[in-house]
Amino acid sequence: MQTKNTNTKIIGVVTNRSTGYYTVSHDGQFTLCSLSARLWKDLKSARQTKKTRHGSRDNGKKNADPVAIGDWVTIIPANDREGLIVAVAPRRNYLARRTARPMPSAHAFEQVIAANIDQVIPIFAVADPAPAWHLLDRYLVTAESYEISSTVVITKTDLVGDPSAERELQMVVERYQHIGYPVILTSVVNQHGLDELRQTLTATTSILVGKSGVGKTSLLNLLEPGLGLRVQAVNASTGKGRHTTTHQEMFTLRIGGAIIDTPGIREFGLWELVPEEIADCFPEMRPLLGLCKFGLSCQHDEEPGCAIRKAVMDGDISPYRYQSYLKLREDR
Repeated sequence: MQTKNTNTKIIGVVTNRSTGYYTVSHDGQFTLCSLSARLWKDLKSARQTKKTRHGSRDNGKKNADPVAIGDWVTIIPANDREGLIVAVAPRRNYLARRTARPMPSAHAFEQVIAANIDQVIPIFAVADPAPAWHLLDRYLVTAESYEISSTVVITKTDLVGDPSAERELQMVVERYQHIGYPVILTSVVNQHGLDELRQTLTATTSILVGKSGVGKTSLLNLLEPGLGLRVQAVNASTGKGRHTTTHQEMFTLRIGGAIIDTPGIREFGLWELVPEEIADCFPEMRPLLGLCKFGLSCQHDEEPGCAIRKAVMDGDISPYRYQSYLKLREDR
């Protein structure tokens, strides 16, 4: 095996992560890398700075793994297939979750799911499984807290049967479009919405979130033959066990751009969000903050003179979204 000049430095993006090793994509090829001892020590000892719409703040938590899918890194090749990561570029954003605690007294670490993301794409089916729209609100609030845009994808629209189900779906679509979220309706059966979804994914790094069974594999296979099966194969190894993800992967698209799938997420982002920040992560509530009788101290629950509650009663804010807000506050 030919050894390369160890003074050569290459910049690439991390597309695959398993315990202790990272695949870095650069110049149309892939290099399997580990972290240099010095970089590992520096990154593990550093306190994490969370960048959100509420400003950058030191959260005092260490990361379970200091390098994530989507990180831009500098590597020094050891040979044609292996190398060493010697630097990690600053992230423009990231999504994280809390790791499992083996016992109640154990410390929970932050696990960065992915970094440098252009958009979050929650995927929900019309039926089979039945959609839980409060979970969609949870995903959207998480993305808002990290200042990452979202596009909602609804699958299996061919399963809409009677007129009442069609009206209900239309109400859901209008609810989120009114807020400003793009909504794409898709069906694998009649291949509806594929062109719109393809345009949305092109030249972006997108992270997919959603429960299993929503038809994601079939949808991705139609977008790019074999893509869904590749994602499914990775999910089979990452979705095992409570809270565990030891292997993640970014999939490059032939149309340009990349997707990152997130199987098995139970603690998604909101574990760091304090109750006072939640309303700011609802775009329709954000302009009303500070206008309540009790100003910024208003919890928007039962206080008199609440501008957000008035907006709900006036029909400017969806009662369903307001209930999602109260539920998320209660969960804090």
